Amino acid sequence: MRTVLLMALLAAPAIGHAAGALEFTAATWNLRLDTPDDGPNVWANRRDAVRELVRYHGIELLDTQEGLMNQIRDLAAMPGFAWVGVGRDDGKDEGEHSAIFYKTARFELLAHGDFWLSATPDRPSRSWDSRCCNRLATWVRLRERQTQREFYAFSVHFDHEAEVSRRESAKLMLRKLQEIAGSMPAVILGDFNATPDSEPVRIMKSALRDGRAESESPPYGPVGTFNGFHIDAPLKERIDYAWLTPGWRVLRYAALTDTIEGRFPSDHLPVVVRLRFD
Repeated sequence: MRTVLLMALLAAPAIGHAAGALEFTAATWNLRLDTPDDGPNVWANRRDAVRELVRYHGIELLDTQEGLMNQIRDLAAMPGFAWVGVGRDDGKDEGEHSAIFYKTARFELLAHGDFWLSATPDRPSRSWDSRCCNRLATWVRLRERQTQREFYAFSVHFDHEAEVSRRESAKLMLRKLQEIAGSMPAVILGDFNATPDSEPVRIMKSALRDGRAESESPPYGPVGTFNGFHIDAPLKERIDYAWLTPGWRVLRYAALTDTIEGRFPSDHLPVVVRLRFD
């Protein structure tokens, strides 16, 4: 009996070693900041729809943009989620966030940080031709609890007006990706405010893989990702992306057009990908 038990223990996989493929559902979603200017589309009228969409579609890693602190707290109330991120105005709570939410039952947080899309990325700042506001990226290093596999995720929001800023932000993102993640697997999700034929997207594409183009299943939903809260929006232009380092498989890709009572939960569509790393 002792011999049989010893043989069984030796045959069992060692705890802490990677076993099996890493597979999960991730999304990027510009939440649209909470502003009274939106009339019937104010955050209080959309909050529950956002949370229900995340729950129903089984999203386990959610990269967000534009959320103010009250919106972050509302999403943090989703059962089973934790989050990281800072406000772009003071590096604490003030201003829009690029917060990342993750399911704690699936992932363990190992490290996280933030940097600004500017010539001085280590502090709240703007550069180049940015006039409107600071722009920010947030990152996490996560360990999947079952397989013990580790990876990085980045959430980013490029400037919506400044062409030079978007170009330089794309270059900065690739430098920071190498500096922070090195050769580790990484996903870069966000609102790039740039269409597929633009220079910033070409820069990203020079080093990374486009989740929509790499999807092993036909992409679901429209090409465009910005709806402006218009139910009849043409949805032709894509500005939200899922970028991947080599090694990832994109099993499915979708730009979700879910509405409740004829209203979008945000002025952007959530972009959802089912990812696998063997």
